[in-house]
This record gives sequence, structure tokens and C-alpha cells, in this order.
Amino acid sequence: MITSQTLLRHELTGLAVSVVKARNPTYVGMSGRIVDETRNMLAVLTPGGEKKVEKKGTVFLFALPTRVCVEVDGSALVARPEKRISMRKTR
Repeated sequence: MITSQTLLRHELTGLAVSVVKARNPTYVGMSGRIVDETRNMLAVLTPGGEKKVEKKGTVFLFALPTRVCVEVDGSALVARPEKRISMRKTR
């Protein structure tokens, strides 16, 4: 089960996300579902299409299946998904 404490060690694909703060101001307020993830980027499916957002320098608001919202600094997500999921401790 995904909780606010374990979010960084879970698969992010499929989660609802919003951009709270970003280096690129055009991404602020963008929201949708994560459809793909690489080491440095999240691909978010929005009503306007798929957008790629850099993790570093962005603050995300994730809506968990438990209806809890968690704000995460994207710098904590910078890692290959398979490596981040296997980490023992969150940053």
C-alpha cells in the first residue's frame, strides 16, 4: 500500500499528480496522470496531451489511492525508477 512515508519507494505510474512549483512557469498548475517515468522526467497525461516534466526543480502534489495528497520535491525522485523502488530508506 502506498502511504506518504513510502511514496518514494513505489511505482508512480498511474498516480494523479499536479505541479505546484517548477523552474518552467508554464508547468505550474498542470495536472493529470503519470503515464511514464525516466531517471529525470515524468510523463503526465493531461487533457491537452502528454507533457514531460523535469523532476529536478519541480514540486509535485501526488494524490494517493487512499485519498491523501502528498507534496514531494522532485529532486527526491531523481533516480531510475527501478533503482528508486529498491531503495531501503527514503530521502
